[in-house]
This record gives sequence, structure tokens and C-alpha cells, in this order.
Amino acid sequence: MKNLKKINEKGFFLILFLFSTTLISLKTLKKVNVNHITISGSELFSKIDLVNNSSLKFPIQLILINTKFLEIELKQNLSLKNISVSRQIFPFGLRVYINERIPIAYGERIFNDKKISGFIDKDGVFIKKSHVDENKLNQLTIQVFGWKEKFKKILSEIFIAQENYEFDLVRITFSPSGFLTVEEKDLKTILLGFNPKLINYQLQIINNLKNEFKKNKFSKKIDNIDLTDPNRPKIKVFKP
Repeated sequence: MKNLKKINEKGFFLILFLFSTTLISLKTLKKVNVNHITISGSELFSKIDLVNNSSLKFPIQLILINTKFLEIELKQNLSLKNISVSRQIFPFGLRVYINERIPIAYGERIFNDKKISGFIDKDGVFIKKSHVDENKLNQLTIQVFGWKEKFKKILSEIFIAQENYEFDLVRITFSPSGFLTVEEKDLKTILLGFNPKLINYQLQIINNLKNEFKKNKFSKKIDNIDLTDPNRPKIKVFKP
């Protein structure tokens, strides 16, 4: 009797396992529609935004969705800090967690000979206006002009220095050829040039100059500072 009971129990669990496996398999073959998408972490982006900024064509079988590729696609197209996409059986559908980028500067870039306004985050990434909730923005004091993908790293280094040093940059400009100029609140226009490898040294010099000029109240007389050769700074002053 005991052996028979054990056999019956094993049979029950086997049937339950097979039933569950079959149910899960059937669920993964079921097609996902837009209404099966659940978004968390952001109120800015809608289900339609996700659909319009991905290559997915709905309805699509859940098992056919490449979540890693979808994450890469949406992160780039929506200028996101991070995004996580997971397939779910119960409840059925796609679960999307969004981590937005936080703008710290106004930005402007040229694309197809047209000026496009947007924002820049701490990583130097350009964010389209439509991808930012402007009602949640604190007052931004920095403007970036001439943004290009290749300038992200140097912008990030500038923003980090801005937090750690005493100077207050209000404008960062890249010329079409890549010549970098910044404007500091008191030191006025500062020429930095073409060499991104010098930027940390140049930023240290800007900080030292700012501290020195604060003591001597000399900065009001400055027209511009040339730091293209940081070992030989040139300061041009207004002539009365």
C-alpha cells in the first residue's frame, strides 16, 4: 500500500509538472500586444513611445522578443541612462523599467545642417527635448553649443571639474572644426583649443586663476584667456 501511495504521488507531481511546462510553453508562444507592456521608473514615456522607438512589430510572440537587443535599441533612441526589459509569463507580457538621464545643461547640436535644441547630462550625452520632462528641471546655468558624439568624454570631464572646483562655467562651445572655447562667469572667454588630452590640466589652471583673481579682484579687467598652450597662458585685458 505504501509503495502504491508513493507511485500515485509521483504520478500526480509528474502530471502537475508536465501541465505547468505545457502551460508555460503555450504562454511563451502567445503573442504580445501593446497593452501587454508594463512601464515603471518613469512617467515620461508611454507604451507608444516604446513601440515607435523600437523595431518590434506588434503583435509578436513573447518567445521571439530579444530583450537585450530591445534594451540597446531603446536606450539609444530615447537617450536613457539605463533600461531593463524582461519577459513575463504571470502576468503575461513585457515589463520595462526605465532610468532617465538627468539634464545639467542646455544643449544644441547640428544635424543635417539644422540646429537641434535639447539638453546634456553629466555623461555628456545629448538628450532630445521630447525625452525630458521640462517641468521637473531645476534652473540650468550652462549652455553647450556644437555638441557631437565624439565630445561626450571631454564634456563629462568638464562637468565633473565644475563640481569639484571653484569656477562657474556658463557656456561651452565647440566650433565645426572642434576648437573648444568656454566662458566663465568672471574670467570671461577662455580658449582651450583642439587637444582633449590637455583638458584636465587646463581646468586646473582655470581654477587656480579664478582663486587668484578673486583675491585681487582683477577678473573684471579680463577680455579673454588663451590656454591652448597651458604652459604659456596668455591673458588679454581691456584697454581703457
